Amino acid sequence: MSPAAKKPKPKQNPVDVWDAERLSRRRAVEALRSGVPNADAVTALGSGQSAIEDRFSALLEQVAAGRDGSRPRASLLLGGGFGEGKSHLLTHLGHLARSAGYVVSPVVISKETPLYDPAKILQAAVASATAPDGGRDVVAEAAAALDPDSLAYADLLRWLRGPGRDLNERFEATLLLHQRLGTDAAGGDEEFVDSIVRFWSGDPLPVPDVRRQLKAIGEGNTFTFSPVRARELARQRLRFLPRLLRAAGRPGWVILLDEVELMGRYSLLQRGRAYAELARWLDGERDDTGEPVVVVGAMTDDFEAAVLIGKNDREVLPTRLRGKQTDEYAEMASLAEAGMRHIERDLVRLVPPDTAELDRAYSTLKRLHGAAYGWKPTEVAGLERLGATRMRQYVRAWINEWDLVRMDPSFVPATEVVDVPSDYDEMPEGDASAE
Repeated sequence: MSPAAKKPKPKQNPVDVWDAERLSRRRAVEALRSGVPNADAVTALGSGQSAIEDRFSALLEQVAAGRDGSRPRASLLLGGGFGEGKSHLLTHLGHLARSAGYVVSPVVISKETPLYDPAKILQAAVASATAPDGGRDVVAEAAAALDPDSLAYADLLRWLRGPGRDLNERFEATLLLHQRLGTDAAGGDEEFVDSIVRFWSGDPLPVPDVRRQLKAIGEGNTFTFSPVRARELARQRLRFLPRLLRAAGRPGWVILLDEVELMGRYSLLQRGRAYAELARWLDGERDDTGEPVVVVGAMTDDFEAAVLIGKNDREVLPTRLRGKQTDEYAEMASLAEAGMRHIERDLVRLVPPDTAELDRAYSTLKRLHGAAYGWKPTEVAGLERLGATRMRQYVRAWINEWDLVRMDPSFVPATEVVDVPSDYDEMPEGDASAE
Protein backbone atom coordinates (compact mmCIF):
# COMPACT_ATOMS: atom_id res chain seq x y z
CA MET A 1 0.00 0.00 0.00
CA SER A 2 1.29 3.43 -0.89
CA PRO A 3 2.11 5.60 2.17
CA ALA A 4 -0.08 8.30 0.64
CA ALA A 5 -3.10 6.04 0.47
CA LYS A 6 -5.69 6.86 3.08
CA LYS A 7 -7.73 4.34 4.97
CA PRO A 8 -11.47 4.82 4.41
CA LYS A 9 -13.24 6.31 7.42
CA PRO A 10 -15.49 3.85 9.22
CA LYS A 11 -19.14 4.45 8.49
CA GLN A 12 -20.72 6.19 11.47
CA ASN A 13 -23.81 4.70 13.05
CA PRO A 14 -26.66 7.26 12.85
CA VAL A 15 -27.27 6.58 16.55
CA ASP A 16 -23.84 8.08 17.33
CA VAL A 17 -24.39 11.25 15.27
CA TRP A 18 -25.05 14.22 17.53
CA ASP A 19 -26.08 17.75 16.76
CA ALA A 20 -27.65 20.55 18.76
CA GLU A 21 -31.19 19.53 17.84
CA ARG A 22 -30.74 15.91 18.87
CA LEU A 23 -29.02 16.95 22.08
CA SER A 24 -31.98 19.20 22.86
CA ARG A 25 -34.40 16.30 22.29
CA ARG A 26 -32.34 13.99 24.52
CA ARG A 27 -32.31 16.64 27.27
CA ALA A 28 -36.08 16.98 26.94
CA VAL A 29 -36.67 13.23 27.31
CA GLU A 30 -34.29 12.93 30.28
CA ALA A 31 -35.95 15.91 32.01
CA LEU A 32 -39.41 14.44 31.48
CA ARG A 33 -38.19 11.06 32.73
CA SER A 34 -36.88 12.72 35.90
CA GLY A 35 -39.86 15.04 36.36
CA VAL A 36 -37.56 18.08 36.37
CA PRO A 37 -38.69 21.35 34.74
CA ASN A 38 -36.65 21.91 31.60
CA ALA A 39 -36.83 24.44 28.80
CA ASP A 40 -36.46 21.81 26.06
CA ALA A 41 -39.25 19.66 27.56
CA VAL A 42 -41.57 22.64 27.95
CA THR A 43 -40.89 23.75 24.38
CA ALA A 44 -41.69 20.26 23.12
CA LEU A 45 -44.89 19.69 25.12
CA GLY A 46 -46.33 23.12 25.93
CA SER A 47 -48.39 23.36 29.11
CA GLY A 48 -51.85 21.95 28.30
CA GLN A 49 -53.31 24.62 30.67
CA SER A 50 -54.72 27.16 28.23
CA ALA A 51 -57.07 28.84 30.73
CA ILE A 52 -54.21 29.56 33.15
CA GLU A 53 -52.00 30.72 30.27
CA ASP A 54 -54.73 33.17 29.19
CA ARG A 55 -55.15 34.47 32.72
CA PHE A 56 -51.39 34.90 33.14
CA SER A 57 -51.04 36.64 29.77
CA ALA A 58 -53.80 39.05 30.78
CA LEU A 59 -51.83 39.89 33.94
CA LEU A 60 -48.70 40.54 31.85
CA GLU A 61 -50.65 42.87 29.57
CA GLN A 62 -52.28 44.61 32.54
CA VAL A 63 -48.93 45.24 34.22
CA ALA A 64 -47.16 46.29 31.00
CA ALA A 65 -49.94 48.80 30.31
CA GLY A 66 -49.76 50.13 33.88
CA ARG A 67 -53.40 49.26 34.56
CA ASP A 68 -54.45 48.58 38.14
CA GLY A 69 -56.14 45.25 38.71
CA SER A 70 -58.46 44.20 41.51
CA ARG A 71 -55.48 43.99 43.89
CA PRO A 72 -52.39 46.21 44.20
CA ARG A 73 -50.14 43.38 42.98
CA ALA A 74 -50.85 41.13 40.00
CA SER A 75 -50.62 37.57 41.25
CA LEU A 76 -51.81 33.99 40.86
CA LEU A 77 -51.77 31.01 43.23
CA LEU A 78 -51.84 27.69 41.38
CA GLY A 79 -52.78 24.33 42.86
CA GLY A 80 -52.36 20.78 41.63
CA GLY A 81 -51.49 17.28 42.76
CA PHE A 82 -47.94 15.94 42.98
CA GLY A 83 -46.77 15.27 39.42
CA GLU A 84 -49.66 17.12 37.84
CA GLY A 85 -47.36 19.56 36.06
CA LYS A 86 -47.10 22.62 38.33
CA SER A 87 -43.34 23.09 37.87
CA HIS A 88 -43.65 22.39 34.15
CA LEU A 89 -46.39 25.02 33.93
CA LEU A 90 -44.35 27.60 35.85
CA THR A 91 -41.46 27.07 33.42
CA HIS A 92 -43.86 27.58 30.52
CA LEU A 93 -45.24 30.77 32.09
CA GLY A 94 -41.65 31.97 32.48
CA HIS A 95 -41.15 31.49 28.73
CA LEU A 96 -44.28 33.51 28.00
CA ALA A 97 -43.13 36.30 30.29
CA ARG A 98 -39.64 36.51 28.76
CA SER A 99 -41.23 36.57 25.29
CA ALA A 100 -43.21 39.61 26.48
CA GLY A 101 -40.00 41.35 27.59
CA TYR A 102 -40.15 40.62 31.34
CA VAL A 103 -37.31 39.67 33.63
CA VAL A 104 -38.19 36.26 35.13
CA SER A 105 -37.06 34.69 38.42
CA PRO A 106 -37.96 31.10 39.33
CA VAL A 107 -37.56 30.33 43.05
CA VAL A 108 -38.13 26.90 44.59
CA ILE A 109 -39.11 27.06 48.26
CA SER A 110 -36.65 24.89 50.20
CA LYS A 111 -34.71 24.71 53.46
CA GLU A 112 -32.28 27.26 51.99
CA THR A 113 -35.09 29.52 50.77
CA PRO A 114 -37.84 29.26 53.43
CA LEU A 115 -41.01 31.16 52.64
CA TYR A 116 -40.96 32.88 56.05
CA ASP A 117 -37.65 34.62 55.24
CA PRO A 118 -38.21 37.37 52.62
CA ALA A 119 -34.50 38.28 52.51
CA LYS A 120 -33.49 34.77 51.38
CA ILE A 121 -36.33 34.54 48.88
CA LEU A 122 -35.44 37.92 47.40
CA GLN A 123 -31.74 37.01 47.15
CA ALA A 124 -32.70 33.80 45.36
CA ALA A 125 -35.01 35.74 43.03
CA VAL A 126 -32.23 38.18 42.13
CA ALA A 127 -29.72 35.33 41.64
CA SER A 128 -32.04 33.39 39.32
CA ALA A 129 -33.32 36.41 37.38
CA THR A 130 -33.02 36.11 33.61
CA ALA A 131 -33.62 38.85 31.06
CA PRO A 132 -35.43 38.13 27.77
CA ASP A 133 -32.07 38.02 25.97
CA GLY A 134 -30.72 35.46 28.46
CA GLY A 135 -28.71 37.99 30.47
CA ARG A 136 -28.27 37.00 34.12
CA ASP A 137 -26.86 40.13 35.80
CA VAL A 138 -30.18 41.91 35.44
CA VAL A 139 -29.86 44.47 38.25
CA ALA A 140 -26.45 45.66 37.04
CA GLU A 141 -27.69 45.77 33.46
CA ALA A 142 -30.77 47.75 34.51
CA ALA A 143 -28.64 50.16 36.54
CA ALA A 144 -26.33 50.69 33.55
CA ALA A 145 -29.32 51.38 31.30
CA LEU A 146 -30.78 54.14 33.51
CA ASP A 147 -31.05 57.50 31.79
CA PRO A 148 -31.57 60.37 34.26
CA ASP A 149 -33.00 62.51 31.44
CA SER A 150 -35.69 60.00 30.49
CA LEU A 151 -39.39 60.08 31.41
CA ALA A 152 -39.04 56.55 32.86
CA TYR A 153 -36.35 57.76 35.28
CA ALA A 154 -38.55 60.72 36.23
CA ASP A 155 -41.38 58.25 36.92
CA LEU A 156 -39.07 56.27 39.22
CA LEU A 157 -38.19 59.43 41.19
CA ARG A 158 -41.85 60.48 41.30
CA TRP A 159 -42.79 57.07 42.71
CA LEU A 160 -40.00 57.19 45.31
CA ARG A 161 -41.26 60.56 46.52
CA GLY A 162 -44.95 59.53 46.31
CA PRO A 163 -46.31 56.00 46.85
CA GLY A 164 -42.80 54.76 47.65
CA ARG A 165 -41.95 57.44 50.19
CA ASP A 166 -42.33 54.92 53.02
CA LEU A 167 -39.23 53.13 51.71
CA ASN A 168 -36.06 53.65 53.67
CA GLU A 169 -34.06 56.71 52.62
CA ARG A 170 -31.26 54.42 51.44
CA PHE A 171 -33.09 53.87 48.14
CA GLU A 172 -33.42 57.51 47.07
CA ALA A 173 -29.95 58.33 48.40
CA THR A 174 -28.28 55.48 46.51
CA LEU A 175 -30.19 56.37 43.35
CA LEU A 176 -28.84 59.92 43.61
CA LEU A 177 -25.30 58.64 44.26
CA HIS A 178 -25.58 56.20 41.35
CA GLN A 179 -26.41 59.12 39.07
CA ARG A 180 -23.66 61.42 40.35
CA LEU A 181 -20.83 58.87 40.80
CA GLY A 182 -21.49 56.67 37.79
CA THR A 183 -19.73 58.90 35.31
CA ASP A 184 -16.28 59.10 33.79
CA ALA A 185 -16.02 62.71 34.95
CA ALA A 186 -13.95 63.82 37.94
CA GLY A 187 -15.53 62.54 41.13
CA GLY A 188 -16.85 59.34 39.57
CA ASP A 189 -16.48 56.25 41.75
CA GLU A 190 -17.18 53.02 39.89
CA GLU A 191 -16.31 50.88 42.91
CA PHE A 192 -18.98 52.56 45.05
CA VAL A 193 -21.46 52.42 42.17
CA ASP A 194 -20.93 48.64 42.12
CA SER A 195 -21.62 48.61 45.88
CA ILE A 196 -24.90 50.42 45.23
CA VAL A 197 -25.95 47.82 42.66
CA ARG A 198 -25.09 45.03 45.11
CA PHE A 199 -27.15 46.83 47.78
CA TRP A 200 -30.17 46.97 45.48
CA SER A 201 -29.61 43.24 44.83
CA GLY A 202 -29.66 42.35 48.53
CA ASP A 203 -26.19 42.99 49.97
CA PRO A 204 -25.63 45.31 52.95
CA LEU A 205 -24.28 48.84 52.40
CA PRO A 206 -22.93 50.60 55.51
CA VAL A 207 -24.75 53.87 56.18
CA PRO A 208 -21.49 55.69 57.11
CA ASP A 209 -20.18 54.92 53.60
CA VAL A 210 -23.36 56.37 52.10
CA ARG A 211 -23.11 59.47 54.29
CA ARG A 212 -19.46 60.02 53.29
CA GLN A 213 -20.29 59.80 49.59
CA LEU A 214 -23.29 62.13 50.01
CA LYS A 215 -21.10 64.68 51.77
CA ALA A 216 -18.59 64.49 48.92
CA ILE A 217 -21.25 65.50 46.39
CA GLY A 218 -22.67 68.26 48.60
CA GLU A 219 -25.75 66.34 49.77
CA GLY A 220 -24.58 65.54 53.27
CA ASN A 221 -27.65 67.02 54.98
CA THR A 222 -30.28 65.86 52.48
CA PHE A 223 -31.14 62.47 54.03
CA THR A 224 -31.77 61.15 57.53
CA PHE A 225 -31.40 57.40 57.68
CA SER A 226 -33.77 55.43 59.89
CA PRO A 227 -32.82 51.95 61.09
CA VAL A 228 -34.57 49.15 59.19
CA ARG A 229 -34.66 45.40 59.81
CA ALA A 230 -33.22 43.06 57.18
CA ARG A 231 -36.54 41.38 56.39
CA GLU A 232 -38.29 44.76 55.98
CA LEU A 233 -35.46 45.98 53.74
CA ALA A 234 -35.96 42.85 51.60
CA ARG A 235 -39.68 43.64 51.23
CA GLN A 236 -38.78 47.20 50.21
CA ARG A 237 -36.27 45.92 47.65
CA LEU A 238 -39.08 43.85 46.14
CA ARG A 239 -41.02 47.07 45.60
CA PHE A 240 -38.00 49.06 44.38
CA LEU A 241 -36.44 46.59 41.93
CA PRO A 242 -39.45 46.22 39.57
CA ARG A 243 -39.60 50.03 39.37
CA LEU A 244 -35.88 50.08 38.60
CA LEU A 245 -36.39 47.52 35.82
CA ARG A 246 -39.27 49.60 34.45
CA ALA A 247 -37.09 52.71 34.45
CA ALA A 248 -34.47 50.74 32.49
CA GLY A 249 -36.99 49.84 29.78
CA ARG A 250 -38.41 46.49 30.96
CA PRO A 251 -42.17 46.04 31.39
CA GLY A 252 -41.52 44.48 34.78
CA TRP A 253 -40.48 41.46 36.85
CA VAL A 254 -42.14 38.03 37.08
CA ILE A 255 -41.38 35.92 40.16
CA LEU A 256 -42.39 32.24 40.13
CA LEU A 257 -42.54 30.57 43.56
CA ASP A 258 -42.62 26.77 43.33
CA GLU A 259 -43.30 24.18 46.05
CA VAL A 260 -45.02 26.69 48.35
CA GLU A 261 -46.55 23.69 50.15
CA LEU A 262 -43.22 23.12 51.92
CA MET A 263 -44.44 25.59 54.56
CA GLY A 264 -46.74 22.81 55.75
CA ARG A 265 -43.63 21.21 57.28
CA TYR A 266 -42.62 24.28 59.29
CA SER A 267 -43.29 24.67 63.00
CA LEU A 268 -46.49 26.48 64.01
CA LEU A 269 -44.90 29.92 64.36
CA GLN A 270 -42.86 29.45 61.19
CA ARG A 271 -46.08 28.64 59.37
CA GLY A 272 -47.60 31.83 60.80
CA ARG A 273 -44.76 33.86 59.34
CA ALA A 274 -44.96 31.94 56.06
CA TYR A 275 -48.71 32.54 55.62
CA ALA A 276 -48.11 36.24 56.34
CA GLU A 277 -45.28 36.41 53.79
CA LEU A 278 -47.44 34.58 51.25
CA ALA A 279 -50.07 37.30 51.66
CA ARG A 280 -47.40 39.97 51.20
CA TRP A 281 -46.02 38.29 48.07
CA LEU A 282 -49.48 37.94 46.52
CA ASP A 283 -51.05 41.25 47.62
CA GLY A 284 -48.23 43.80 47.80
CA GLU A 285 -48.84 47.09 49.58
CA ARG A 286 -52.43 48.37 49.67
CA ASP A 287 -51.49 51.98 48.81
CA ASP A 288 -48.88 51.16 46.16
CA THR A 289 -50.90 50.20 43.09
CA GLY A 290 -49.70 49.55 39.57
CA GLU A 291 -46.56 47.67 40.58
CA PRO A 292 -44.65 46.33 37.55
CA VAL A 293 -44.39 42.87 39.10
CA VAL A 294 -46.30 39.60 38.68
CA VAL A 295 -46.02 36.89 41.35
CA VAL A 296 -47.15 33.32 40.69
CA GLY A 297 -47.06 30.67 43.41
CA ALA A 298 -47.64 26.94 42.97
CA MET A 299 -48.55 24.44 45.69
CA THR A 300 -50.21 21.07 46.17
CA ASP A 301 -53.99 21.17 46.20
CA ASP A 302 -54.33 18.94 49.29
CA PHE A 303 -52.69 21.59 51.50
CA GLU A 304 -55.98 23.01 52.79
CA ALA A 305 -57.25 19.60 53.91
CA ALA A 306 -53.89 18.40 55.27
CA VAL A 307 -52.63 21.57 56.98
CA LEU A 308 -55.27 24.31 57.31
CA ILE A 309 -57.82 21.75 58.50
CA GLY A 310 -55.65 18.72 59.38
CA LYS A 311 -53.31 20.72 61.63
CA ASN A 312 -56.08 23.17 62.55
CA ASP A 313 -53.98 26.18 61.49
CA ARG A 314 -57.04 28.15 60.52
CA GLU A 315 -58.34 28.10 64.11
CA VAL A 316 -55.18 27.85 66.20
CA LEU A 317 -52.64 30.10 64.47
CA PRO A 318 -54.31 33.54 64.69
CA THR A 319 -55.04 33.02 68.39
CA ARG A 320 -51.50 31.83 69.06
CA LEU A 321 -49.97 34.82 67.25
CA ARG A 322 -52.24 37.39 68.89
CA GLY A 323 -51.44 35.79 72.23
CA LYS A 324 -47.92 37.22 71.90
CA GLN A 325 -49.55 40.62 72.62
CA THR A 326 -47.26 42.74 70.45
CA ASP A 327 -48.09 44.94 67.45
CA GLU A 328 -45.75 42.87 65.26
CA TYR A 329 -47.53 39.61 66.05
CA ALA A 330 -50.99 41.21 65.78
CA GLU A 331 -50.10 42.37 62.24
CA MET A 332 -48.66 38.94 61.49
CA ALA A 333 -51.91 37.30 62.64
CA SER A 334 -53.98 39.45 60.26
CA LEU A 335 -51.64 38.78 57.36
CA ALA A 336 -51.51 35.04 58.15
CA GLU A 337 -55.32 34.97 58.00
CA ALA A 338 -55.11 36.71 54.60
CA GLY A 339 -52.55 34.14 53.39
CA MET A 340 -54.74 31.24 54.51
CA ARG A 341 -57.78 32.82 52.80
CA HIS A 342 -55.80 32.92 49.54
CA ILE A 343 -55.19 29.18 49.83
CA GLU A 344 -58.84 28.48 50.64
CA ARG A 345 -60.49 30.78 48.10
CA ASP A 346 -58.08 31.81 45.37
CA LEU A 347 -56.25 28.60 44.45
CA VAL A 348 -56.49 28.14 40.67
CA ARG A 349 -56.42 24.40 40.10
CA LEU A 350 -54.68 22.79 37.15
CA VAL A 351 -57.08 21.03 34.77
CA PRO A 352 -56.49 17.26 34.34
CA PRO A 353 -55.56 16.35 30.76
CA ASP A 354 -58.47 15.25 28.57
CA THR A 355 -58.35 12.59 25.85
CA ALA A 356 -57.30 15.04 23.15
CA GLU A 357 -54.48 16.44 25.34
CA LEU A 358 -53.26 12.92 26.20
CA ASP A 359 -53.31 11.91 22.52
CA ARG A 360 -51.35 15.03 21.59
CA ALA A 361 -48.80 14.48 24.36
CA TYR A 362 -48.39 10.78 23.45
CA SER A 363 -47.77 11.58 19.77
CA THR A 364 -45.33 14.39 20.62
CA LEU A 365 -43.37 12.21 23.05
CA LYS A 366 -43.26 9.30 20.62
CA ARG A 367 -41.66 11.51 17.96
CA LEU A 368 -39.35 13.05 20.57
CA HIS A 369 -38.16 9.68 21.90
CA GLY A 370 -37.52 8.42 18.38
CA ALA A 371 -35.51 11.50 17.42
CA ALA A 372 -33.57 11.51 20.70
CA TYR A 373 -32.49 7.85 20.50
CA GLY A 374 -32.40 7.36 16.72
CA TRP A 375 -35.07 4.66 16.41
CA LYS A 376 -38.72 4.23 15.41
CA PRO A 377 -40.81 3.73 18.56
CA THR A 378 -43.65 1.24 18.45
CA GLU A 379 -47.01 1.75 20.13
CA VAL A 380 -47.01 1.20 23.92
CA ALA A 381 -49.97 0.80 26.25
CA GLY A 382 -48.90 3.14 29.05
CA LEU A 383 -51.38 3.63 31.88
CA GLU A 384 -55.11 3.20 31.82
CA ARG A 385 -56.70 6.61 31.28
CA LEU A 386 -58.37 7.34 34.60
CA GLY A 387 -59.31 10.70 36.09
CA ALA A 388 -56.96 10.26 39.04
CA THR A 389 -53.90 9.53 36.89
CA ARG A 390 -51.54 12.51 36.67
CA MET A 391 -49.73 13.81 33.61
CA ARG A 392 -46.29 12.97 34.99
CA GLN A 393 -47.41 9.38 35.57
CA TYR A 394 -48.56 9.04 31.95
CA VAL A 395 -45.31 10.57 30.70
CA ARG A 396 -43.07 8.38 32.88
CA ALA A 397 -44.96 5.25 31.85
CA TRP A 398 -44.68 6.00 28.12
CA ILE A 399 -40.97 6.87 28.30
CA ASN A 400 -40.08 3.85 30.47
CA GLU A 401 -41.97 1.49 28.17
CA TRP A 402 -40.27 2.89 25.04
CA ASP A 403 -36.91 2.56 26.80
CA LEU A 404 -37.56 -1.14 27.45
CA VAL A 405 -38.94 -1.90 24.00
CA ARG A 406 -36.00 -0.13 22.36
CA MET A 407 -33.62 -2.55 24.13
CA ASP A 408 -35.81 -5.63 23.57
CA PRO A 409 -38.43 -5.27 20.78
CA SER A 410 -40.08 -8.55 21.86
CA PHE A 411 -40.75 -7.29 25.41
CA VAL A 412 -44.29 -6.26 26.35
CA PRO A 413 -44.04 -3.83 29.30
CA ALA A 414 -46.79 -3.17 31.81
CA THR A 415 -46.70 -0.25 34.26
CA GLU A 416 -48.29 0.00 37.70
CA VAL A 417 -48.63 3.18 39.78
CA VAL A 418 -48.09 3.41 43.50
CA ASP A 419 -49.00 6.77 45.07
CA VAL A 420 -46.71 8.35 47.67
CA PRO A 421 -48.74 10.75 49.85
CA SER A 422 -47.53 14.31 50.50
CA ASP A 423 -45.39 14.68 53.62
CA TYR A 424 -46.43 17.54 55.93
CA ASP A 425 -44.54 16.30 59.01
CA GLU A 426 -42.65 19.13 60.67
CA MET A 427 -38.95 19.46 59.85
CA PRO A 428 -36.81 19.21 62.97
CA GLU A 429 -34.22 21.92 62.36
CA GLY A 430 -34.27 25.67 61.78
CA ASP A 431 -37.22 26.35 64.07
CA ALA A 432 -35.54 29.04 66.13
CA SER A 433 -34.63 31.18 63.13
CA ALA A 434 -38.24 32.21 62.58
CA GLU A 435 -39.19 32.91 66.18
